[in-house]
Amino acid sequence: MASLNVGSLGEYLREQRRNAQLSLRQLADAAGVSNPYLSQIERGLRKPSAEVLQQVAKALRISAETLYVHAGILDAERERGEAETRAVILADPSLNERQKQVLLQIYDAFRHENGAEDDSATDEGASDGGDAQPSSSS
Repeated sequence: MASLNVGSLGEYLREQRRNAQLSLRQLADAAGVSNPYLSQIERGLRKPSAEVLQQVAKALRISAETLYVHAGILDAERERGEAETRAVILADPSLNERQKQVLLQIYDAFRHENGAEDDSATDEGASDGGDAQPSSSS
């Protein structure tokens, strides 16, 4: 009941930790949680709070939203796609840290730009289609 996706969260955490080439102890220290507690999370025995997930995400350099989705806290396809994209970028061993951060900034800029266009697309579409409202340049 309370352990919806805890197993898959643990598996995902273990995979991300291994991709980051961190031991369980190193990740626990970096995230500020105990080694046994992190081990229990990875084995699917404990369901961590959003705060703990945020600390672990920061230590792994992945988005907290990614972990929230795997833990069942967030349940939206868009967030899942974004989170997986970020995880793949951050886990790519062929990119250095600066390249990863620049790539994530570009990705965020495109998402923001597309989100802004989606919100205003109906207004712009109406004005482009001849049913225009008066323009501001009279």
